[in-house]
Amino acid sequence: MAKLLWEPTEENIKKANMTRFMEFVNQRRGTNFKEYDELFNWSINSIPDFWEDMWSFGDIKHSKDFDTVVDDLGIMPGSKWFIGAKMNFAENLLRFKDDRSAIIFKGEDRVDRTITYAELYDEVARLAKALRDMGIQVGDRVAGFMPNMPESIIAMLATTSIGAIWSSCSPDFGIKGVLDRFGQIQPKVLFTADGYLYKDKEFSSLERIAEIITELPSVERIVVVPYTRQAPDINSLPNAMMLDDFTSSEQGLGIEFQQLPFDHPVYIMYSSGTTGVPKCIVHGAGGTLIQHLKELILHTDLTRDDNIFYYTTCGWMMWNWLVSSLAVGATIMLYDGNPFYPDPYALFNFAKEKEMNVFGTSAKYIASIEGAGVKLEEGTLPSVRAMLSTGSPLSIESFEYIYRDIKKDLVLSSIAGGTDIISCFTLGNPILPVYAGELQCRGLGMDIAALDDDGEPVFDTQGELVCRKPFPSMPIYFWNDPDDEKYRAAYFDTYPNIWHHGDYVVVTSRGGVIMYGRSDATLNPGGVRIGTAEIYRVVENMVEIEDSLVVGQDWDNDVRVIIFLKMKDGYELDDELIAKVRGTIRSSTTPRHVPAKVIQIADIPYTINGKKVELAVRKAIHGKEVKNKDALGNPEAVDLYRDLPELKT
Repeated sequence: MAKLLWEPTEENIKKANMTRFMEFVNQRRGTNFKEYDELFNWSINSIPDFWEDMWSFGDIKHSKDFDTVVDDLGIMPGSKWFIGAKMNFAENLLRFKDDRSAIIFKGEDRVDRTITYAELYDEVARLAKALRDMGIQVGDRVAGFMPNMPESIIAMLATTSIGAIWSSCSPDFGIKGVLDRFGQIQPKVLFTADGYLYKDKEFSSLERIAEIITELPSVERIVVVPYTRQAPDINSLPNAMMLDDFTSSEQGLGIEFQQLPFDHPVYIMYSSGTTGVPKCIVHGAGGTLIQHLKELILHTDLTRDDNIFYYTTCGWMMWNWLVSSLAVGATIMLYDGNPFYPDPYALFNFAKEKEMNVFGTSAKYIASIEGAGVKLEEGTLPSVRAMLSTGSPLSIESFEYIYRDIKKDLVLSSIAGGTDIISCFTLGNPILPVYAGELQCRGLGMDIAALDDDGEPVFDTQGELVCRKPFPSMPIYFWNDPDDEKYRAAYFDTYPNIWHHGDYVVVTSRGGVIMYGRSDATLNPGGVRIGTAEIYRVVENMVEIEDSLVVGQDWDNDVRVIIFLKMKDGYELDDELIAKVRGTIRSSTTPRHVPAKVIQIADIPYTINGKKVELAVRKAIHGKEVKNKDALGNPEAVDLYRDLPELKT
């Protein structure tokens, strides 16, 4: 039985946006919903009504109303949403033009800036005019190789106000990683900062850009944002201009928001690229907006009065998600740099100083601060009412750590979805309790289920995560995939007409979700399916172990479980500790989970966005090529796993 960690008060429930929406639906539809389960079941059984009500409740700005909410719920992919509507994505994010703070930006301990909504509108207006003047049109691509700073958002908004398509990645990507992405979409404009900060060190982006641009002949203009230096030398870059020189100097400009169909492309996102060239996933403006508004307003309980933060880069979909908070009128908080600089309390000091209300981060960060012994005195974070975690499953121990050592009274929302849907399938909920190790609920309008080996939905039993009905934030297509072959292969080959997400989960009988890791990394010793997250949560709670990675090795016509351990300083893996690891796993899980081999390793490979790359390691131990290492934050780590003598016996 999962441990109850937090419950909302009656006052919490009464004031929540989720409750207001429930009352809104009751009034419009003549229903009498009082509980979230009732609202959720209606939302997946009356999908057109739910999304129509979300359109109204979210107050989506549009110049032409829709004729039909959705044309055919029986086809996946291919359903068309809000047919006939005309709107602009950037216009919805720039609906406010007052003196309230739109963006608070901190670049480690060197930069601290605040931009109001009025200033943001003006900056976007002047940059949009410059882009139009150089000939950027509807459908053109504009790319950002940028730190997580205000100019990244300004460039995105200027781009999408015209109806051009924005795509970005963070400046710590390798040259090949950038070219594998931007080389496919052929941008006309490339925005870059001169560099970025990490642990108080300056890293230049301009040398990398000089190499990248030789392979990107489509780029007509490079726009350089000064960040680490006030006057960087850009003479080595062809067709480069400083941002101030490129931006229009006219004052008092209005923005001509191009009115476009609901499914007009707004973002190009990328798959991780650790198993092949990244897929270019194209997301529509309307679907992205309405899904984000649902998640921010209802599931995160965001209001105009809130300061919302997510520790992210411009290469992770949580950046796109965070930026949509502007449509709510909230203040978004950006942090660029190392979250442990100058010490492990850096982000908490930022939260306290700027009165953060929603603190978003990754499961890896939470595990790291626990490992660093971070504890906050009661009352340290009076303004923080919600903490969000994603990127990988949040362990039971991490849930308990937050409530024990960080703050007792907050809603800890472990959320999960992905770049593929630029949003979430499972989410937090301000009117539901929090149980250790469990994501609070399935998102409204998302008909997700866990399917067993026979393709039947199951509760309280592990299965494949699927979504059985269409939703607006499905990709509109993949770039350079005219017959949707790659698109269908990515999500619909396993279960025709049902979205197969590739996660191994349990949907609990109370409606929560427990994540067990990627199903393509699921272990199958003796034909029994095991989620890697079950093993991680056990071993990474051991005092001797800093990190771990579990894969299956093909062996003797079966699969055997291999665990690699990165030890904490001062510890070595000996026979006694191996026995302890195996015994702990056995007693906490089942004998099937016990690894055949326990091997010490110097490093664990992660993507730049902080996800373990089990598939890359599985390829390495089987002597296969690992492609696109530039998608990794520490690509050299993969080579540690090749030709290990321990795996030959």
